Amino acid sequence: MSRAGLLALALGALALVSGGCRDASHWAPPPSPWSGDDARPPSPDDWTTLVDLDGTWEIRIGDAPASADTTDGWTSITVPAAWEDQGFPGYDGFAWYRTTFALDAKTADLARVGPPFLLLGRIDDADEVWLNGTRVGWGGRMPPFYETAAFRFRAYRVPPDLLRTDGPNELAVRVYDAGVEGGILEGPIALAVPTAQNPASVPVVADLAGDWRFQPGDDPAYSDPALDDRAWATIRVPGAWERQGYRDLDGLAWYRTTVRLSAEDAARDLVLVLGLIDDLDEAFVNGVRVGATGDPDTGTVRGDEWQVERAYPVPASALRAGDNVVAVRVFDGPNEGGIYRGPVALVTRQAFAERERRARGDDR
Repeated sequence: MSRAGLLALALGALALVSGGCRDASHWAPPPSPWSGDDARPPSPDDWTTLVDLDGTWEIRIGDAPASADTTDGWTSITVPAAWEDQGFPGYDGFAWYRTTFALDAKTADLARVGPPFLLLGRIDDADEVWLNGTRVGWGGRMPPFYETAAFRFRAYRVPPDLLRTDGPNELAVRVYDAGVEGGILEGPIALAVPTAQNPASVPVVADLAGDWRFQPGDDPAYSDPALDDRAWATIRVPGAWERQGYRDLDGLAWYRTTVRLSAEDAARDLVLVLGLIDDLDEAFVNGVRVGATGDPDTGTVRGDEWQVERAYPVPASALRAGDNVVAVRVFDGPNEGGIYRGPVALVTRQAFAERERRARGDDR
């Protein structure tokens, strides 16, 4: 999308969003310290590149998933650059990108300490990213609940265990473009690790962004870790529920996810970070209430709760080695609702304090 097009689309999007949520800050989130995207280009001071990924990739128009063992329909493309300038003028819709990269043992060791991130620049409009067959991130929303992320620079945290040293690493990016220019437009494009001054370098015990279970309504039993929630719907966190099929939902709903902890991590006091929630919430870990913002029982909204980042201490006594169930009860008044903005993670209390220090810019 051109700069003029970006400006026009921004003004239109702001007008659209103002009718559906409190203000445009719902639509353009700030940077996430652990994963997600940022409206500003990544600073070279914040990242150390391990592998440059810009250059020649492959692209296939349409929405057939990328596969390393097929050649039909694939053609070379330069990344970053709009696909309209490389043989696909006027095309709007889905396309898949793919490339491979190799890691030697030394670079892989640096990545494991990192932690590693995929920097994928600015993508127009929405994307989903897979590394070695595992989805590691997304920006915006795909149809039918389309939402653009054309103005944001992607930085997706990669589980170090996904990286291979015994063969090529396969990277695939699904892109949807709604209009004007599309594709992976701007860099940097790299596998990188954050520098010491970058808040993203603070380690997490578990990144909780991804698919959760979701159930409108209210029942105290929903906090019970023994509850069978397999019949519940799946919803992506973070993301407002109105943008995922629940356009008319106001009131109470529950989220649940399961996270596996080692015995070492389960023996530590942690912090449950739930990002920003619209409007009120209370959170449970293995049935133990660990924190709340506002009072979902009364549904009394003061008005600023949706702007408060949630961070709830989780005592080691509430945790266990193996599967742990996180349940979040949310009350939403008018406009958008749910766990709509990250970060969403379990971290140690020391790591959380360090992340806050770096985010403030102390000693930088």
